[in-house]
Amino acid sequence: MESNNISVGLDIGTTKIVAMIGRKNEYGKAEILGIGKSKSLGVHRGVVNNITQTTQSIQQAVHEAEAASGMKINEVTVGIAGQHIRSLQHSDYITRSNSEVVIDEDDIDRLINQVHKLVMLPGEEIIHVLPQEYKVDGQAEIKEPIGMYGGRLEANFHVVVGQVSSIRNIGRCVKSAGLELEGITLEPLASANAVLSEDEKDAGVALIDIGGGTTDLAIFRDGIIRHTAVIPFGGNVITEDIKEGCSIIEKQAELLKIKFGSAWPGENKDNEIVSIPGLRGREPKEITLKNLSKIIHARVVEIIEQVYVEIKNYGHEEQKKKLIAGIVLTGGGSQLKHLKQLVEYITGMDTRIGYPNEHLAGESDDEVTSPLFATAVGLVMDGLKRQEKKIIESVAQATLEANEVIDDNEKEQTIEQPRKERKSFLDKLTERVKDFLDNAE
Repeated sequence: MESNNISVGLDIGTTKIVAMIGRKNEYGKAEILGIGKSKSLGVHRGVVNNITQTTQSIQQAVHEAEAASGMKINEVTVGIAGQHIRSLQHSDYITRSNSEVVIDEDDIDRLINQVHKLVMLPGEEIIHVLPQEYKVDGQAEIKEPIGMYGGRLEANFHVVVGQVSSIRNIGRCVKSAGLELEGITLEPLASANAVLSEDEKDAGVALIDIGGGTTDLAIFRDGIIRHTAVIPFGGNVITEDIKEGCSIIEKQAELLKIKFGSAWPGENKDNEIVSIPGLRGREPKEITLKNLSKIIHARVVEIIEQVYVEIKNYGHEEQKKKLIAGIVLTGGGSQLKHLKQLVEYITGMDTRIGYPNEHLAGESDDEVTSPLFATAVGLVMDGLKRQEKKIIESVAQATLEANEVIDDNEKEQTIEQPRKERKSFLDKLTERVKDFLDNAE
């Protein structure tokens, strides 16, 4: 099978690194051909802090995926998250020199480029500039201004900001692992693409992706992303608390959490006890499930409350910003028993667990549709989208070249010029990271 219509998502997480190979089947759904995962060493709270270890973990995951699919991986689409990501709202406008001409792509580019000149804190860089809605000559709530007349074009933007060094470090690891960077995507956006339906994004929904090191939040309303945040707590701090609270080692704490953990302490009887073997001939430890749940509950409540603060910051309590579809939980941490009930109790919002099967082919493996893989599936889909764009662009280019051969006077009638796709900022960022790495060698 030719490899130009496959795409590879690389999710560099705090607890695991996943490489996932996928392609589009004839029904336009994503079909996953192979998965590889490795224990993530060298990543803390979503940020790389050891290049060598992370590179090795990436190679291990990639080899596994290659073995599973029988393909060779060259290019990957990588997700970025981590505690350095923040987002802000910003409005900006441009005045057009000639209001007799309709607004086109170039005007929007000019406006977006202007937002990129915002002054950030040292070491920070704008990752995404996402237009929310436009105003033309003061007329509000315009979704698509192209083709309209107007002298002043303004827009509200959702601006996502991150640390340059963290992004470059991820690029460095990918390159050291012998791979090319095909694209960079914000992880909450990737997870959202994998688990949310269009209806939910329209009605208003908050996606909470509980990972090992961080909890990512993405809020949609009217089909547009409205707010993103990364909270620097995840499943690992819960494990840490169990370890400290019960004086046991991390491996045992993790197992306890997965097997017996619950976010709701009410339902364990006082007499339910788990016995844990002691280290090197020491006495076994007895732990009551009620205590275990209390420890987990305390930390989970803290995480959810922080997320809820972000949801309120977005303005969920205003009538026209209400999130009608409520909350969708995904990521490994969403598998904690009774988490859904706890989230509903704290926020008063409808909640469901999100499985990344929204755009997957019907016969996908159960393993793939686990919330653990939401980000990876989203990154694969993102890569597939990028490739389609590339194909469209190369076709457009070919058409243009063909047209130039046709005699000039006929050209008017023969063919409509294909509309050029606007380069998303992430594509530019990817190119910049690539250039930086090539020059830094």
